[in-house]
Amino acid sequence: MDRPDSPRPNHRLGPRPLMLHLTPAMPSSEFWSAASTNWSNAWLGSNAPHPAPGSSTPHRDRAEPPAWAPDAALVAGIAAYRRHPWQRTLADPPAIWAQGGSRLLDYGPPGAPPVLFVPSLVNRGHVLDLMQGGSMLRFLAQGGVRPLLLDWGWPGEAERRFTLTDYIARRLEGAMAAVGAPLVLAGYCMGGLMAVAAALRRPELVTRLALLATPWDFWGEDPAGARRLAECLPWLEPAMAFGGAMPVDALQLLFSMVEPGSVAAKYRDFAAQDQSSARAARFVALEDWLNDGVPLAAPVAREVLAGWYGANTPETGSWHVAGAAVRPEALRVASFVAVPARDRIVPPQSALSLARKIDGAVVSRPGAGHVGMIAGSRAEDALWRPLLGWLNA
Repeated sequence: MDRPDSPRPNHRLGPRPLMLHLTPAMPSSEFWSAASTNWSNAWLGSNAPHPAPGSSTPHRDRAEPPAWAPDAALVAGIAAYRRHPWQRTLADPPAIWAQGGSRLLDYGPPGAPPVLFVPSLVNRGHVLDLMQGGSMLRFLAQGGVRPLLLDWGWPGEAERRFTLTDYIARRLEGAMAAVGAPLVLAGYCMGGLMAVAAALRRPELVTRLALLATPWDFWGEDPAGARRLAECLPWLEPAMAFGGAMPVDALQLLFSMVEPGSVAAKYRDFAAQDQSSARAARFVALEDWLNDGVPLAAPVAREVLAGWYGANTPETGSWHVAGAAVRPEALRVASFVAVPARDRIVPPQSALSLARKIDGAVVSRPGAGHVGMIAGSRAEDALWRPLLGWLNA
């Protein structure tokens, strides 16, 4: 559905937060030294210390700014992205259920086996329906299944008080019940953890389970890095106090900590691309999606950072939903687990831990990244076809 605030040429906000990603384009520390000197003059004014009589120290206000060269490729890439003419024009399919700000979108065809896709809470679900010719959900619909997308929506006043239990037991299970028939539950990233919990709670509604790039062992590859993210929580509390949610820019900052410098590298590459190419259009589509995030309810943010990252509660069996431990070992449903080989958001070891806990799980290892597996130029071969084959088996 088109929104007046949706990303469009000359109105794009990304990459977010902009000043963080512009840092590589800033000049060297010599520049910052000069900038600091000039700022001191402006701030201190007549109170600035003066050199002693006879001292050879020059007056600060006479200092010549040093010569420097900005990262022209990065700046050019960001500028090219912001003015690119591509816009998402796909219309949403009809909603068959709604509650609060959430909707269940039906991609059809009627009568086909339903597959309910559960995206993350921190990004809009349309990465699964990104663009014409680049939509996993429309591809699957043409392949004989009925994809349903749970669009979580923008968290309103009620949702900003939600815990993960609220989102799972009230919203997700409400959408599952509204389908009116047992279904395949498919979770992507954070949505995969929520799907595991819902499948354990409502086994009568779930025929099979697909988990796509779903983390489980948050300390599997970098325990220190996970704990560093958790340690950011006290610094984020003031930002969450204003609106009861973690702001989008704060979320983007946390993502950037996972792979520093990656955003700058991809924008430098984009600057050299043919801006009229299909590759450039897909880059813009994905960046629009990445930068069009959703705030995360403060109780959920605390549970994720302190619990999942800080204490590794899913892996240790101490993550609870509605008072019950979430134990994937108890699942008795056929499962498909996609573990992208080049995933930096969810390291493969984290997702493989979940696969090992589910008896008989089919493991797919797409040669792609976290998002590329879903919406990249090679996604059809990497994930869409293997997943469709499993669904139709």
